[in-house]
Amino acid sequence: WNYIFYLDMMKNNIEMMIIGGLIMLAAMTKSAQIPFSSWLPAAMAAPTPVSALVHSSTLVTAGVYLLIRFNDVLMNWWMAQFLLLVSGLTMFMAGLGANFEFDLKKIIALSTLSQLGLMMSILSMGFYKLAFFHLLTHALFKALLFMCAGSIIHNMKNSQDIRMMGSLSMSMPLTCSCFNVANLALCGMPFLAGFYSKDLILEMVMLSYVNVFSFF
Repeated sequence: WNYIFYLDMMKNNIEMMIIGGLIMLAAMTKSAQIPFSSWLPAAMAAPTPVSALVHSSTLVTAGVYLLIRFNDVLMNWWMAQFLLLVSGLTMFMAGLGANFEFDLKKIIALSTLSQLGLMMSILSMGFYKLAFFHLLTHALFKALLFMCAGSIIHNMKNSQDIRMMGSLSMSMPLTCSCFNVANLALCGMPFLAGFYSKDLILEMVMLSYVNVFSFF
C-alpha cells in the first residue's frame, strides 16, 4: 500500500514531479545527452585503458543506471516523451558527427554516445530491464574496441589520425581481427553480443505503441 500511495503521489504531486525532472536532468548530464554531450568526445585525452573502463561501462552509463533505478520517474508522460525526443536527437547527431571525424578515439566516443542515446530511448518507452541488458552487452564489445584502438595507436607512434593508418591487417592481424569482431558486435551482427540486445529492442519496440520509432 505504501508503494501504491508513493506512485500515486509521484504522479500527481508537483513537488515530486520537479524532483523527478531534476533526477532526469542529472542523468542526461551524466550520460552526455544533447545539449550536454560536448564533454564526452573532449574527454578522450585520457589513456586508453582508462577510456576502456570509464567510457564503456562505468562513468557514462551511470546516468542510464540512475534512470533504471528511478524508472517510476518516467511514469509522467511528458518526461518520457521529452527524454525520447532528446535521446533520439543524441543518436542521430552522434552518428552524423562520427562521419566527419578523423580521430580514432573520438569516433569510438561518438559511437558510445549513440548507444547511450539508444539506452535512454528504450528507458523512455518503459523497457528498463531491456536498457540494462543493452548496457551490459555494450560494455563488453566497447571495452574490446577501446583496447584494440589503444594497441593500434601505440603501434602508430601515438598517432590517432585514421588517415595515417593503412595495411594494419598485415602488420597487426590479431588486433585487427578483434577490432573487426567488436565493430561487428556494435553493428548488431547475428550471434554476437550486440545482436541479442538490439534484436530484442527492435522486437519490443515493434510490439509497443511507439512502433514507428523502430523504423528510424
